[in-house]
Amino acid sequence: MQIALVIYDRFTALDVVGPYEILSRIPDAETVFVAAEAGPVRTETGSLAITADKALAEAPSPDVVVVSGGPGQSALMEDEPLLDWLRTADATSTWTTSVCSGSLLLAAAGLLKGRRATSHWLALEQLRPYDVEPTGERVVFDGKYVTAAGVSSGIDMALTLVGRIAGDDLAQAVQLGTEYDPQPPYDAGSPQKAPAHIVDKLRARSRFILT
Repeated sequence: MQIALVIYDRFTALDVVGPYEILSRIPDAETVFVAAEAGPVRTETGSLAITADKALAEAPSPDVVVVSGGPGQSALMEDEPLLDWLRTADATSTWTTSVCSGSLLLAAAGLLKGRRATSHWLALEQLRPYDVEPTGERVVFDGKYVTAAGVSSGIDMALTLVGRIAGDDLAQAVQLGTEYDPQPPYDAGSPQKAPAHIVDKLRARSRFILT
């Protein structure tokens, strides 16, 4: 089983590192980072790079596709080489997934038309123009399409996917092995829970505005 994690300039690191850490523990899984070209790709901060093992063209038919989000996504909404690769890979994939604003790229490729999907809370409404029904759920399954909300939710998505692919016992073993037992110091992980002035501050400087 090949799992292709799609990265690009100014992606968000945890969007793919989280799912990678979980999905790579599936027995016999080959996890590869893919980008327009093989080589180092910088995250949104510029201070971290992840190496793309293969160019997109070198991984035409992965079993699982994971598309990361991040501010760099906005510049790729009309990038035909990437969108064409997503369509081609999706034609034979078992699962096509995304984390955060990566769902906007799946939508731009036409893969989520008529489906329910999620994204970062600041980007949810940008799904509607692509005939996608946005939902604020943390992880959304609609057929073989799986979308996760913002950043950290990719871990939840990946664990759920491990359960679907390899069974609940393995998924629980992976959760235990990674000691994924969230106990955050604040209850501010969603716009419904966070203080209103924090929500307004993030909305005012939103990085998920398409230009």
